[in-house]
Amino acid sequence: MAKRYLVNLAQLIERTGLVDHYDIKFECKHFFSGAALYVDERICLSLTPLGLALKLPEKTRANLFENKTAIPLRYFPKGPIKKDYVLFQNDLKTTEHIFYPYMLESVRYVLGLPNTKKGNSVVPK
Repeated sequence: MAKRYLVNLAQLIERTGLVDHYDIKFECKHFFSGAALYVDERICLSLTPLGLALKLPEKTRANLFENKTAIPLRYFPKGPIKKDYVLFQNDLKTTEHIFYPYMLESVRYVLGLPNTKKGNSVVPK
């Protein structure tokens, strides 16, 4: 089942053109029962049976929650809320264009965070 999400996420990333904006390594990997996108070895979004989860800045998250566009991410019904993430539960096939700007923002946000593995950050092309 996870392979389907890996393929779907890779296709979504290709359609968004995200890789054209940065000169860094983008990698889709298996992630629990779905798939995740890593940029510069850091996770920024995931696609699972729950929907599309994106790591975003606080102000963007607050706006999405206030407008009821997204909900806080919980991987399990009674599990903790994953800090910095929002979950879009919409059908990606019909509404994926809505996610494109947020996906780009997610990549920018993650690249702006300290990289504990490398100690550097990457700038857009």
